[in-house]
Amino acid sequence: MTLEHAAARSLDEQRPAVFDTIAVIGAGSWGTALALTAWRAGRRVRLWAREEHVVDAVARERRNPFLPHADIPEELLVTNEMEEALAGADLVVLVSPSQHLRAVAGRVEPLIPRSVPVVVCAKGIERETGYLMGEVIEEVMPGREMAVLSGPTFAGEVAQDMATGVTVAAAQDDTRDGFHDDHLAARVAVTFASESFRPYVSDDVRGVEIGGAAKNVIAIACGVAEGLGLGSNARAMIITRGLAEITELGLAIGARLETLLGLAGAGDLMLTCSSTQSRNFSYGKALGAGEEAVRRADGPVVEGAENAQSVVALARRLGVKMPVCETVLGILDGAPVSASMKELMLADLHPEAVGASDDWTTPHPARIELEEERLSA
Repeated sequence: MTLEHAAARSLDEQRPAVFDTIAVIGAGSWGTALALTAWRAGRRVRLWAREEHVVDAVARERRNPFLPHADIPEELLVTNEMEEALAGADLVVLVSPSQHLRAVAGRVEPLIPRSVPVVVCAKGIERETGYLMGEVIEEVMPGREMAVLSGPTFAGEVAQDMATGVTVAAAQDDTRDGFHDDHLAARVAVTFASESFRPYVSDDVRGVEIGGAAKNVIAIACGVAEGLGLGSNARAMIITRGLAEITELGLAIGARLETLLGLAGAGDLMLTCSSTQSRNFSYGKALGAGEEAVRRADGPVVEGAENAQSVVALARRLGVKMPVCETVLGILDGAPVSASMKELMLADLHPEAVGASDDWTTPHPARIELEEERLSA
C-alpha cells in the first residue's frame, strides 16, 4: 500500500504533531504566501528577506513589494538577519530560486540544530550538477530530515486564502509499512493545513520534484503558442504532450505514475500553462509576440528559462525524448520562434501512449515494469 492511500484514511484521524515555530527563508511572493499560510494555521512565523527594502516596506506599510496586495500581520516577523529568523525554529522552509538554493542552504546549515528538518519549495534542476533540489539539500545538509512541497499554486491566491491543494513528500522508513503519524510529510501537512490550504502527503520525493522542475519549460511553450496566436487547440496539445514528456522523464528516474498525474505533476502543469499569472507562460507569450528583448531580460526569475537546459540535459542522459522542451531550449538559444513552433507541430506521427517506442509495437521498459508490478500485486 502506498503512503498516499494510507494517509487518505488516517491523517485526519491520527493528527500528527505540528511544528510550532516556522522559519521561512525567502521573502519573494511564494515565500511570503507560505509564511501567511503558516501564520493563519496558528504557527509562530519568521520570514527572512534577502532584500533590505522588503524589510523596510513591511515595517512601514505591512506590505511586501513582491506580494503587494497581501497584508502582513504585526505578529509575523520579517527580518534580513538570518540568525534572527532561524532562532528557535523547529521547521525551516527554504523558498528560493532553484539556482540559488545551494547557497541559501549553505548559510542555513550551520545555524540550526541537526534535529530541525527542512522543507524545500524551490522547483528546478541545478544547472552545474544536474541535481534535483532534494539532491542539493542532501549534499549541502547531509543527514538532515527533508520534505518537498509542490503543487498548482499562484502565490497571490494563496495569500488571499483561496482554496489550494499541494503535495508534501518525504522519504518513508523502509522498515515500516503504511502511514505513520510521525512521518515528516504528515507533520508538515498538518502544520500548514487550514480550511483553504490542503496539503496531501506522499513518499515519492522524486515524482513531486520532477513535475515542478519540468512543467515551467512546458509553460513557456504554451505561452509562445499563445503569443503566436496558434489557438486553444494547440495549447491543449502542448499541455498533453508535455505531460507525456514529464511522465516519461519521471518514470526514468524512478517516480511513480500516480504522483506524476497528481497535484505536483499534472495539476501544476495545467495551472502554469493556462494563465498569465504564470511568469513562465507570460514570458513565452512575450517571445511568441516578437518581444526579442525578453530572451535574456532582467527582472523576476523565470524558472523555465533557468531550467530548460538542465531538463533537456537530464532527458538526453536518460535517453528520454522531450521535443517540447527541446524546442523551448532552442528558442531560448536564439532559434526563430515561429519556425521552431511549426517544426514542433509537424513532428513525426507516433503512438500517443506514454512509453511507446518508435516501431509502434514495443512498450517502454518502464511500462513493462509497471504492468509486472500490477499483475503481481
